[in-house]
Amino acid sequence: MAKTNSVRKPREASRLADLVSKAMTPACRKRGFASVDIIASWADIVGERYGTRVQPDRLIWPRQTDLSDPDSPRQPATLVVHTDGATALMLSHDNGQVLERINSFYGWAAIGRIKILQKPVSRKQTETPRKLRSLTRSEQEKLDASIEGVENDRLREALKKLGAQVIAKNTD
Repeated sequence: MAKTNSVRKPREASRLADLVSKAMTPACRKRGFASVDIIASWADIVGERYGTRVQPDRLIWPRQTDLSDPDSPRQPATLVVHTDGATALMLSHDNGQVLERINSFYGWAAIGRIKILQKPVSRKQTETPRKLRSLTRSEQEKLDASIEGVENDRLREALKKLGAQVIAKNTD
């Protein structure tokens, strides 16, 4: 048998997010989600209060009644979520705001209501941010001088806090 000296082209590396998305999308579609996007971005969509306490379970889309008209508007879905009892009470109170956030993520009124099931939620352990060092006197003076012209007190304090964190983080 003769050996051939063929040169293999190296495969391009794939992003992990693309691979996970391809693997997760069929499972998400079974649960009514068009893609993994809402699940992956859940904490950013609903905010800090509900990001770890509430988990989206599935979307229930109503049956299309008028199939002859393809331009008829699609009826909004019901989002089924699960959470613990105390959070369910808070979520039912903030239902309108959460619906608005979810629909703004989709870009249209995709969700009409949220159905809350009381089930245990597996919480992810969040990393505690490491303690930043204190600024030196010269760094503090330089920061104060750079925000001296800001007239709004709240804005000045926010900029001072942000500047201190940036300086402490970048000069370690």
